[in-house]
Amino acid sequence: MNSIVVADIEFTENQSKTAIEIVDKLTTKHYRQQPIDDELSKNLLDQYIDLLDPSKSYLLKSDIEEFQQWETSLDDMLKKGELSPGYKIYNRYYQRAIERLDSNISLLKSDFEFDLSKDEYLPFDVESHEWPATAEDADDYWRKRIKEAYLRLKLNDKEPEAARELLIKRYTNLKKQLGQRDGEDIFQVYMNALASLYDPHTSYFSPRSMENFQIAMSLSLTGIGAVLQLEDEHTKIVRVVPGGPADKHGILKAGDKIISVAQDKEEMVDVIGWRLDDVVDLIRGEKDSVVRLGIIPSKGESAGISREISIVRDKIQLEEQAAKAEVIEVNNESGNYKLGVIAVPTFYLDVEAYYNRDPNFKSTTKDVMKLLEELRAEKVDGIILDLRNNGGGFLQEATTLTDLFIDPGPIVQVRHSDQFVSRNYRSRANAYYKGPLMVLINRLSASASEIFAGAIQDYGRGLVVGGQSFGKGTVQVQLPVQEGQIKLTESKFYRVSGTSTQHQGVVPDISLPSIYDVDKVGESSEENALPWDKIPAVPHRKYGLNKAPLDTLNARHQQRLQQDPDLVYLNDELALIKQRREIKELSLNEETRRAETKKYDNTLLSLENKRRVAKELPAYASVEEWRKQTTPDENLDDEESDQPEEDTRVLSEKDPILYEVGNILADYMSLTYLPLRRQAQRP
Repeated sequence: MNSIVVADIEFTENQSKTAIEIVDKLTTKHYRQQPIDDELSKNLLDQYIDLLDPSKSYLLKSDIEEFQQWETSLDDMLKKGELSPGYKIYNRYYQRAIERLDSNISLLKSDFEFDLSKDEYLPFDVESHEWPATAEDADDYWRKRIKEAYLRLKLNDKEPEAARELLIKRYTNLKKQLGQRDGEDIFQVYMNALASLYDPHTSYFSPRSMENFQIAMSLSLTGIGAVLQLEDEHTKIVRVVPGGPADKHGILKAGDKIISVAQDKEEMVDVIGWRLDDVVDLIRGEKDSVVRLGIIPSKGESAGISREISIVRDKIQLEEQAAKAEVIEVNNESGNYKLGVIAVPTFYLDVEAYYNRDPNFKSTTKDVMKLLEELRAEKVDGIILDLRNNGGGFLQEATTLTDLFIDPGPIVQVRHSDQFVSRNYRSRANAYYKGPLMVLINRLSASASEIFAGAIQDYGRGLVVGGQSFGKGTVQVQLPVQEGQIKLTESKFYRVSGTSTQHQGVVPDISLPSIYDVDKVGESSEENALPWDKIPAVPHRKYGLNKAPLDTLNARHQQRLQQDPDLVYLNDELALIKQRREIKELSLNEETRRAETKKYDNTLLSLENKRRVAKELPAYASVEEWRKQTTPDENLDDEESDQPEEDTRVLSEKDPILYEVGNILADYMSLTYLPLRRQAQRP
């Protein structure tokens, strides 16, 4: 590689003072009592390098060895506000990255031809990748990496020259991105490397990032309605915000990766390797404008599949995130049941109206109470409270919502960093609804959702079904520092039983199939997450309504998993996704990759036809016929194609999990409530 001289960036006096303040706040106010010592210094060095170069793409092994000189001294230097190692490491990273990107561009502009008939592989698993020992090793790794990117574009119908031009633009844009980074960016990365050693929810916001965070928290952000994070060099969808444009569109899913962004009909901008806030800026835009996204679906990532979608931007309105109800009917061996389903996508509260004492203020609890009344008028036999993908919200609302289902008693315990335990969050009124209740959760149900589900489970008020919840059982506070703010964890949630919701989450009474890999999604998958533990239980009553014979309920549930075509299809699809997650390397042979993609498509088709035959529906003759029937019509004009189509499928097809929960609730009522009713009716 050519040697390139770059101007070094240095830290400022204000950043030095801010670092001292951050160290003080972490050591005195964070829930985890962790000293700033040599052990932390070693971890800080590793974490900082990992944040700068997560895929081990730019730095060399010799650089890493050189950085070891600060392995046990970063702690002492931080206490004094001495930040020079962080900036020296960044400046070396910057130099290596610029050299590498220039080298990549030169290769693509040259007459070098990629041999797509050669049998060689690129490691798909970042964890197994080692730091290049020499510049030659780095060259070989990047040749394979560029070749894979080129091949992926070809597989998605890019002409060879167009693919090369796109990659040249990608690396040119990355150079531009790197050139825009300043001392504020470096300081934020260095401080976040430190903060993340305490727990994954502790972080530092520079003045610029603080402004972006406040915009997002106010829900005035106009965009697609998705929570994003950076994973290696890709922007990954963590969660689709309920009620937002992406949610209504129905195509974007958690785990998908955004690789390019375009404004309406403009040219796509490749965003691989971009900073997260820059990608977010591209996705943001005016209400009713169109943004196009190039995505790698999580299901087909290892098959080299990508697709393009269009979403109409909109503001995420409180009304769109409001609780909604529907009535479903279940007919199984337990009988015919009419069930009310209340979906609660978040725990919301119109704070301004509430504090202004507006009697019509909007909140989760008020809306659910109204929906319960409407469902009661429809004479439903039981209620399913759907908390899937509910990432939390206002703790007060989790408490008052629980109040609708249990009589007076404690809801949650909170232990602070000084070990003081608060039990002020309580149900204060008699239960508004006393009938059969089932709470549905999944891996993305977090925080306030876990408090509600945990209370229902501990009180024995109903059954909790679904997947193990996220495990986010901590509380954060934001504190100002010299420049920016630090958000740190200062307390933990505990259930009335004394068990923490942290790390472990809520384990359902009956488990249902889940697309989420608990090793990759959830608090337990995060580095330095606070551990699960227990404190003394607080006295609370036991309704005993979750004491239905779980063995019988599970046996019936397992039988349906084996026999119901839609559930069988769901399990088969999840098994295929799990199988593809095990792939550790990608073939760089075009013929092999095309064969793998064809095999993957045919496997999906066979699963769909297996389901259709079981339901006495005609099988699809080909992948093309299947896609034509299930893909939106591309011949519609732009205005029509941007509108999400209403899903007209029956519930068992469009939401087999919810339908199965209806079956479980029907069984639950036949085994628990009907015997109680008959006993009460005896003379």
